[in-house]
Amino acid sequence: MRRASFWYVVVLGVLFSVSALSQAAKNNQSSAADQRMQNRVSREVYHELVMLPQLTIFDNLSYKLDGSTVTLMGDVRNAVLKDEAQQAVKKIEGVEHVNNQIQILPPSPNDDRIRRAVARSLFNDDRLFKYSMGSVPPIHIIVNGGHVTLEGVVDNQADKNEAGIRANSVPGIFSVQNNLRVGS
Repeated sequence: MRRASFWYVVVLGVLFSVSALSQAAKNNQSSAADQRMQNRVSREVYHELVMLPQLTIFDNLSYKLDGSTVTLMGDVRNAVLKDEAQQAVKKIEGVEHVNNQIQILPPSPNDDRIRRAVARSLFNDDRLFKYSMGSVPPIHIIVNGGHVTLEGVVDNQADKNEAGIRANSVPGIFSVQNNLRVGS
């Protein structure tokens, strides 16, 4: 009788172990599939945002992905770009909700002058000229009320520092926030 109880407990233990392993394998497969889906959606959101025809170096768009919800962030010069970004992301398979937190910069002739002057100052420098290339260059110049913010990615710390120095040299600005990141 004791031997039968012993084997009964061993068999139940094995069954529970196999069941737990099977469930863990399903969870890992599900987790891997979810991760692949998140990566695909993230790539598609990025692609849709950089392909917007209104996007320039004077606009900055970013996003955060949380499951099937995409939160759009950044600063743009016109409401059309804000709406186009939301519409482009909304149509991506796997996106159920779009939280549009993009800020529209107020129109200002002085800010427009500063934008052009900062761009000239940055991209006329031999070291920084390479960042002016491409349909959407990697450096974005955001100007709001005379305050300049540099966003994007540069190759090294020296380029980041040079961009900050160049932007600070433009007359008529109140401050420069250098948010450039050094790429790997």
